[in-house]
This record gives sequence, C-alpha cells and structure tokens, in this order.
Amino acid sequence: MKKIILAGHVACGKTTLCQCLNGMEMKYKKTQALEVINTTIDTPGEYVERRSLFHALVVTSVEADQVLFVQDASQERFMFAPGQASAFPVPVAGVVSKADLATPEQIRQAAELLELAGASPVFV
Repeated sequence: MKKIILAGHVACGKTTLCQCLNGMEMKYKKTQALEVINTTIDTPGEYVERRSLFHALVVTSVEADQVLFVQDASQERFMFAPGQASAFPVPVAGVVSKADLATPEQIRQAAELLELAGASPVFV
C-alpha cells in the first residue's frame, strides 16, 4: 500500500480524512506534529500556512509515495501557490474537502485552484 502525506491549512479536513482512510473513530483533534498512522502521514496545517515551515513537508515527502493537497471548499482562503506541487519529489494529487458545506461554485473554484497549484488528479 502506498504511503501518503496530507498537506493543507489548519482545519481543512486532513485529520478527518486520515481517520476515514484508516478506519478510525472520527473525532476532532488538533494535529501538533507529524503523525504517522499506518501508511498515512498527517501534518499540522501550520506547515502550509507558515512558509518557514514548508520545507518540513518537502523533506517528509521523501518518505511518501504521494502527496495530497487538501483544500476546504467552504473556505475563501487558499494557501497553495501556483505550481507549488513541483517542490515535491513525488506526485501530488488534490482533494476538495467539506464539499457538503460548499456551493457547486465553491467546489469548482477549489478544484481549479488545486489544479493551478499543480495537483493532478483532483478528487472531491
């Protein structure tokens, strides 16, 4: 099974996705440090929000097979730069999270922004 790393802003749904992928009980908790759960690496949102910490994602991705950029469709903020996926030595896909809380236009916009960041494919 492939090892994936989840990257995205604080409260975008990385930990929930990690719990779902690993068949865990769904409960909110703030991720404070890198957490490896089976083949999933959950990361703190600050690694994306604070550019001085972004290098930690790139270094950690060397241990992964795939990076997932996670974008909350219900939020206006977007933390990934255009072409940012090219910073990683492994493929980067996108995940539009919280689609149940967003309008179709917000979902479309989140997917488009993930593609602009270099994520492909993008899943909702």
